[in-house]
Amino acid sequence: MIHTDSSSLKALVSPVEPSSRCIFVRHSYSLRRQRSVLHRASVRDRTYMTARSLPNGPPPVPATITKAKSMPTAEFFSEYFGLKERPFTLLPDPDFLYWSKQHRRAYTVLEYGVAAKAPITVITGEVGAGKTTLVQKLLQDFDDDVIVGLISNAQGGRGDLLQWALNALEAPGDFGSDYVSKHQAMQSFLIESYAAGKRVVLIIDEAQNISREGLEELRMMTNINAGKDELLQLILVGQPELREMIAGYDMRQFAQRVMANFHLSNMDLETTTAYIRHRLVHAGGTGEEFNNGAIALIHRYSDGVPRLVNKYADFAMVYAASTNQPCVDEMTVCEVNADALFMAPDMVRKDAAE
Repeated sequence: MIHTDSSSLKALVSPVEPSSRCIFVRHSYSLRRQRSVLHRASVRDRTYMTARSLPNGPPPVPATITKAKSMPTAEFFSEYFGLKERPFTLLPDPDFLYWSKQHRRAYTVLEYGVAAKAPITVITGEVGAGKTTLVQKLLQDFDDDVIVGLISNAQGGRGDLLQWALNALEAPGDFGSDYVSKHQAMQSFLIESYAAGKRVVLIIDEAQNISREGLEELRMMTNINAGKDELLQLILVGQPELREMIAGYDMRQFAQRVMANFHLSNMDLETTTAYIRHRLVHAGGTGEEFNNGAIALIHRYSDGVPRLVNKYADFAMVYAASTNQPCVDEMTVCEVNADALFMAPDMVRKDAAE
């Protein structure tokens, strides 16, 4: 039997490109898993026989496992990696925002749209690209003279979107149930806000779910004005389908009202590396809790989508902690991907198809 220690494995792996490196690691991992299964079966049989012969029954669960089960998330990452908080989560958190070139440009477009009083501003990007995080950051930065309404997932037919808007803006009064009454209520609210020196901004997240009829209804809202001043500014944030819908010939009137727009692309390897290290440092780490090979594999599996990067990185740290690894390496990331605990099928197929 050939024995290979971890330092020898890293020496063999390090010169190889991420794509071929993972093939090597995967085969090594497969053999290791086969040995592990046989070992567990052997241990299980021995434990069963031993437990029956023990007067006090089977041995207790190890203290480290019991401790991990009851440990709060923050303490878990503090215990194993010395971090003050969990670095990779799925919830949008402006405090962890990494200003990549793409995200800085998208945010500048948002700021410009608001400052220039653009009737409609559109920001698009793939699922998990960081759009909602930018929206949360924008909400923090608005001045006091701006009335902001946020709709996270509007749906419904004609008039429903207008009702969503009135509710989000906390417009006072009884709107009635018919469309004309709702439209009149919106117009009155916008005029009164303008007279009070306030600007009104309505942000709609997940806007790709809005129908063409709904988008047309929004366009009609932006037609309410006071001379040269727009009384309502719209910011639409959504997936690429929103961009495609607006580009349609039947939506040309809507497209003409779009004054500012930007599409968030996925992160490249350099940006993914900086992103992961930024979040680790922000959480109280050194940024070196992942080696370069592990980050390269995370980027490959996730396509550079921030949310998927977070999912891989988060669980890779859990796997590393389970074996007391001080650093996440390529083997750990391959194990997370091979187990496919929560990944999209197309992510896993990247590895399986090779």
